[in-house]
Amino acid sequence: MMPDPGRGYPLALLSAVILSTTAVFIRHLTEAYHLPALVLAFWRAGFAAATLLAVLGLLKPALLRVTRRELGFLALYGLMLGGFNATWTLAVALTNASLATVLVNGSAAFTAVLGWWLLEERLGWSKAAAVVLSLVGCAIVSGMADPGAWRANALGIFTGIASALFYAAYSLMGRTASQRGLNPWTAVFYTFAFSCACLFLLNLTRLLPGTGNLLHLGRVPAGWGWLLLLAAGPTVVGFGLYNASMKHLPSSVANLIMTSEPVFTALLAYQLFRERLDGPQLAGSAMVLGGVVLLRLSQRWRTVSAGAAPMGE
Repeated sequence: MMPDPGRGYPLALLSAVILSTTAVFIRHLTEAYHLPALVLAFWRAGFAAATLLAVLGLLKPALLRVTRRELGFLALYGLMLGGFNATWTLAVALTNASLATVLVNGSAAFTAVLGWWLLEERLGWSKAAAVVLSLVGCAIVSGMADPGAWRANALGIFTGIASALFYAAYSLMGRTASQRGLNPWTAVFYTFAFSCACLFLLNLTRLLPGTGNLLHLGRVPAGWGWLLLLAAGPTVVGFGLYNASMKHLPSSVANLIMTSEPVFTALLAYQLFRERLDGPQLAGSAMVLGGVVLLRLSQRWRTVSAGAAPMGE
């Protein structure tokens, strides 16, 4: 299939909308059921892998077969996803759904620079401007420029930044997976399976905050139901659409589009938890969205000028 940016943009944006609900699920599970963050991340990955195993096994079992070389790549890919899920889930628990989601979207800058360096993706003026807007917007929303914010919640901010780095690595490997011809759903299944294994070992060590008893929920059907819904719904569908978008877009572009996710998360978090973004944080969110709009407008301008949609930015 030839890359088609016209398909890639809607796929990435729909992925952002769907994934924006995950922070709300996580916030509910950590507050209502006091579920440790990394225990939650383990079950989320495990249920997602189990869901895909059942669906693909029934509908397209051929997608479950990979070569030994691909398996090694997918193990590393899954390690990046495990690191992202662990740090981001912990960031949601340490801060709040809106702030953690904005922090992780700082990954757009890391992805753009690393994509230019490692994958030879073009870093033009529009992408560079979108990166700057995204970074500045994330800094404003998170309050990173305020020394008081660091004193009050340095661990939460550091964890959010770490999640952005892991997400950038995950995005770059997603682009590499699409270049290798791996089916997006195959990649999602194996990365979640390996991510689950990593998180299982991490919880056994009890070395990090957020680890705990894997059977923390015990006999609480509602809690397990929320976990299963989180995994089978927004997690599987959201990551699947994101991986599919990278068949049509450079990883840096797909990741920049995903920076619109905090806006949707903030709206949901306000409705459900009355989490509020103040004036500067709203301005920062507008800057993040502005970067996405700039990127799309520049893409359209190049398409009209060149008579075709280039994949450089």
